[in-house]
Amino acid sequence: MRLSKLLIHVTSSLWFVPVLCVLAGVALSFGTIALDRVFGYEAIPQSLVGGPDAATAILSTVAASMVSLAALVLTITMVVVQLAMGQFSPRIVQRILQDKPSQLAIGLFVATFVHAILAVREVTNLGDGTGQVPGIAVVTAFVLVLVSIAVLVLYVHHIGQSLRVSSLIELVGNDTRKLLEEKYPDRGAAVEAEPGAPRVVSARESGVIAGIGYEDLVEEAQRADCVLELVPALGEFVPAEAPLYRVHGESGGLDEERLHESLILKLEPTLDEDVAYGVRLLVDIAERSLADSPFQDPTTAVQALDRLHDILRQLARRPFPDGRHRDEAGEIRLTVPAMSWEAYVHLAFDEIRMAGAGSPQVSRRLKAALTDLRELALPERVEILDSQLDLLVTATETAMDDERDVDLALGEDREGIGAAAGDDGARP
Repeated sequence: MRLSKLLIHVTSSLWFVPVLCVLAGVALSFGTIALDRVFGYEAIPQSLVGGPDAATAILSTVAASMVSLAALVLTITMVVVQLAMGQFSPRIVQRILQDKPSQLAIGLFVATFVHAILAVREVTNLGDGTGQVPGIAVVTAFVLVLVSIAVLVLYVHHIGQSLRVSSLIELVGNDTRKLLEEKYPDRGAAVEAEPGAPRVVSARESGVIAGIGYEDLVEEAQRADCVLELVPALGEFVPAEAPLYRVHGESGGLDEERLHESLILKLEPTLDEDVAYGVRLLVDIAERSLADSPFQDPTTAVQALDRLHDILRQLARRPFPDGRHRDEAGEIRLTVPAMSWEAYVHLAFDEIRMAGAGSPQVSRRLKAALTDLRELALPERVEILDSQLDLLVTATETAMDDERDVDLALGEDREGIGAAAGDDGARP
């Protein structure tokens, strides 16, 4: 048990991997120096690596720069820890410190430093510009520097990706899933399908649907002479082994591998194909600016509403796909959940209305957007806008006690409270 505790402590420590890299750097330095000695310091011509003075300067510069890079990575790691503690949870710190890419980056920089320090001792200067230069060790230092530059760029990218909420959640989720498989290996009895129910193709891994290969899925359904129903919508999270497709009709010759390859699963939704996710991001910005109070930062909320108004204005008269995809013969081969006009309106305005109804700036801008959309939208799409206007009036009256404040807050103003505030803002 003591050995197990020691092993867990060592492998989960920030210093373990860098120490191993330092030892590797020492071994690499001694190995290259030994090779130089075997070849009489003539394995690499001095015309390529320079004389003793140049080699000393190069190795000294490499050593100094690697110390700076190692300090930079440690500093970034500590900043990430502080941000994670403040923004997410103090209990996530241990998992961040166990991040192997960070440990490998630190280890590589320190190993390069050790190699350069040990190699510079082997340079012999006779005082007249000649002497012994460990060419293999110097070339190895060059290679390590190039690798270090590449690792630095990759590390910065990795840290940027790791600071996303979805990445931290996935980090803990994956580790917990692995532990779950270890502690509870028995998966239990499989779910039995109901007689006559469509065949179900389950997801192999969890993730958010970020891309759908419609053409490939239609071709495969046509080849197998069946109809595919994609269960999760674009941008929706699907757990591992959850229903991914329902297959209607004959499915004996269906290639499940192609079905899985036709979907792109990521940690979070993206703007590559998902318009609703762009709307969601704008709503999140507006909500965050109103999180503590409708008066916290209403100007930011208004700016987000400007963009939401623009997006919905572009959608107001456009036809929406019904989620049914047909082959060349016109037969339906694939159905997927699709966003509707009502869904976009609810997504864009519901939460902002609830969070910001107490702010005249937000309510005035929201009223202006809804009124403008009502005049532009197709007749069958006006009902949801009228409903939003009624809800806005009710929410504003509830948030404000004075009737005059209510009248001001329900005036139409695209600036929130701007030039239109001097007009008669009384509600009809």
